[in-house]
This record gives sequence, C-alpha cells and structure tokens, in this order.
Amino acid sequence: MPSDAIWAWSIIFVATACVIIRPFRLPEAIWAAIGAGALVLFGLLPWQEALTGIEKGLDVYLFLIGMMLIAELARLEGLFDYLAALAVEYARGSPQRLFLLIYLVGTLVTVLLSNDATAIVLTPAVYAATRAAGAKPLPYLFVCAFIANAASFVLPISNPANLVVFGARMPHLTEWLRLFALPSAASILLTYIVLRLTQHRALKEESIARSVPHPKLGRGGKLTAIGIVAIGIVLVTASALDKQLGLPTFICGGVTAAIVLLLSRQSPLPVLRGVSWSVLPLVGGLFVMVEALIKTGVIAQLNALLHQAVAQSVPQAAWSVGIATALADNIANNLPVGLVAGSVAAGDHLPVPVVSAILIGVDLGPNLSVTGSLATILWLVALRREKIEVGAWPFLKLGLLVTPPALIAALAAAIR
Repeated sequence: MPSDAIWAWSIIFVATACVIIRPFRLPEAIWAAIGAGALVLFGLLPWQEALTGIEKGLDVYLFLIGMMLIAELARLEGLFDYLAALAVEYARGSPQRLFLLIYLVGTLVTVLLSNDATAIVLTPAVYAATRAAGAKPLPYLFVCAFIANAASFVLPISNPANLVVFGARMPHLTEWLRLFALPSAASILLTYIVLRLTQHRALKEESIARSVPHPKLGRGGKLTAIGIVAIGIVLVTASALDKQLGLPTFICGGVTAAIVLLLSRQSPLPVLRGVSWSVLPLVGGLFVMVEALIKTGVIAQLNALLHQAVAQSVPQAAWSVGIATALADNIANNLPVGLVAGSVAAGDHLPVPVVSAILIGVDLGPNLSVTGSLATILWLVALRREKIEVGAWPFLKLGLLVTPPALIAALAAAIR
C-alpha cells in the first residue's frame, strides 16, 4: 500500500473523529477545514482536485443556504412557536395526544423543510410550549430528534444527505415516491410506535395544561408560511422535472426572506446572523476528503466489493449494504458516509434495491446514536441552550430500541 494513501487515510480519520468529538469545543467546520487543508498542504491531494471536490458540493451548498434562510425566518417570525402552541391547544390536556401532535408537526417540518430545520428550529419551540404546559419536555424533545431522521427520505428535499447520495442522478419525483413512499411510511410508523411505547410511563405519570399563551402569528409569520408552501411546490415541481434542487431552494428561500423583510421593513441582519454558515465549510471540507478517498482508490475498492456482492445476490447485497451504512453513520456521521456511499453508487449502474438501501441506511441509521447525523448534533446543541443534557449512553439505549424495527421495516419495503 502506498505511503501517501496511508497518510491521507490517517488525516481523514483524525479529521472526521474531530468533527464528531469536537476537541476544545471548536466548531465542526474548523476540523473539516483543517483536514482538507492538511491533505493539500502535504501534497496528498493536488489543489486543483481539492477545488473539484468543493465544486461538487455546489448544489448542496445552495440547498442548505435556501433552507437555512427560510428556517431562520420562520423562527424569527414565531411560526414554529405558533405551531407548537397550537399542538398544546389541540391536545386538550392529554400528554399522549400532545406527543402524537408534535410527532405529526415534526414529520411535516422534516418533509417540507429538511431534518435540520426540525432539529434547529422546532426543538426550541417544543421545549417552550411543553414547559408552558407544565409538561416534562424530554419525551417530546426525543420526538424532534427521531422524526428528523425517520421522515427524512419522504421527499428529496427532506434531507441534504439525499442530494449528497444521488447528486446529479436524483430520481424523478414520481420515481422517488415509487421507491421511498412505502419505506418512509414504515419508518415513520415504526419509529412512532416504539418511541411511544418507550415513553409510555413518562407520559402516563404527568398532566398538562389544556391551553398555553398563544403567540399571535403576524403578517410576517403568515407570509413565511405561504413561502414555505410555495417552496414545497417549487421543489416538488423541480424534482418532477428532474432538475437539481439547490438553485430553486436558494432562490425561493432568498425571495421569501426578501419579501417578508421588505414588507415588514426589517433589517436582514438578524436573519443572516441566525443562519449556521459554518455548515458550508463543514460540508466543503468533507467533499475534499472524499475526493482524497477517490484518488487513493478506496472508492474503487468499495465499488468492487459491492459489485461482487451484487453478483452473488441482489437482495442479500441490499440488506448488507443498508445495515452496514446505517452502522457506519454512527461511527463517522452520515454526511461523510453519505458522500462515500454516493461516490460508490455513482461508479456504475447498481440495482435499484441496492441504491435504495444505501439511502435508507444513510438517512435512518443516525437514529441509533447522538453522533449519527448533523441534525442530531444540532438537536443536542439546541438542548444545551436550554440547559438540558442528554448523554450519549441514554440516547444509545433508546436508539437501540427505536432504530432496528424502523430500519428493518424500511429496508424490507424497499428490497421487496
């Protein structure tokens, strides 16, 4: 094995570990940028190929910017606080009904705004609403964490990882729904059933208020809601026409924010400050590291192994790669795993069940642990702001109960 390949893999391994562990509490983006920079600085990846890697992420960057703009606008205009308070009102004093309603709202937000929006914006709103209702927030906050991944392959727009895995090979919307409608339904239903059973005692032992102070939804909030619906329509149309989703998302998010801010005569600075811009260099650094894996032959070797498995049995290969990808998410996070999986899937025409299993593993596997996805990490950050700590071990114990049934059901529906 060439020494350059060993050095490149070592740098990538250390950088990925630092992205997950966050030594010295430095942002994830810094470690991804350091890893990418080290590969170029030590001559392990030519700067031209590093730029190629960064350029490959253009559609993802545009998608993330558009979604983060509209999500931050919705937060500032109180849209999510309004929806959370509405859920408490419709629960009519029933913790079990409130649990279901928050699950439904979380599903809707994930499907139309991506799983990161559920983690970043819905989580604080649910915390505020449940505290106002006199409930213990944690069971309802777990809903935000788990539905963010369980519903993230209903539509191509539901998870940035979907763009990473498929890239320019994104299926038509009708084809996407044919492939993932049933697996998504299985994932959402099984996740709810098991999560609800695990929280049965906690919900049974508490009582909640029948109503809470209801924030008024102003003109900006209503316009933002209309903008979200419009974005959903535009993106579904773009997907149906087999167009890339990044630019339409960016334009829709920017136009909606501009209209709301102009009509309400607000400065754009609060919205721009609230956007997590560090996500962009994080993703860019990961793209560069995956480019190094391609150069050192790792992707080719994985591709060869996958084709050997496919030649023996397509269903068995699909089951194996789906489960392996789901487990890998929790070791290295689903963004780098999704990038590697997408590069492997792009190598040759793989059977549809195998590619579907890869995507389900990338999207649903992170529900096993707190390190599985960017959305779950963002959920933890949102909880820490409210002085709530959820350790890795308690989350893993819950994830071990919730994730396997949903993963098996989703894979079975996709591989049928």
